[in-house]
Amino acid sequence: MKKTSKPVKILSDGKYIRHMIRNGWEYVQRKNIAGIVAILAVTDEGKLLLVEQYREPVASRVLELPAGLAGDAHGRRREAFEEAARRELLEETGYAARKMKFLMEGPPSCGLSAEIVTFFQAGGLKKVGPGGGDEEEDILVHEVALAQAEKWLKKMEKKGLMVDPKVYSGLYFAMKNLS
Repeated sequence: MKKTSKPVKILSDGKYIRHMIRNGWEYVQRKNIAGIVAILAVTDEGKLLLVEQYREPVASRVLELPAGLAGDAHGRRREAFEEAARRELLEETGYAARKMKFLMEGPPSCGLSAEIVTFFQAGGLKKVGPGGGDEEEDILVHEVALAQAEKWLKKMEKKGLMVDPKVYSGLYFAMKNLS
């Protein structure tokens, strides 16, 4: 049963994040973005593209699907999510996609954040650049054989890396498309 919502109150307002409260529930909301995109990208050779980067909130390097913010920069406030997915894939992995297909959207952490992540599947991939992110990012790109991905992820966890659960959502869609 849906609870009647009271007005939202801003508890604190940072440069990128707002701390909000509604109906006694505290949560965070990103500022100045249109949305968040995550990209499932599998090469024609059957390799899943993953990115690895240090994430300060968990004080660890994390394996993730390529992902990023839509509408987060001046001149891109009305950026379409599909265009943001293409841009982030290229920026993070160095791969351009001929096609981008919407898969799903949903909240990755609905108890903490108001974020909604929109998932896309990239197709017709071509390596056109180095990847690695922009000047503020330190991203390593991994090309992992899809058939070995779960085993490879477990090995990386044993080495001390964390795995974003969205990677397993991506694996679900990747395996579903193989059958």
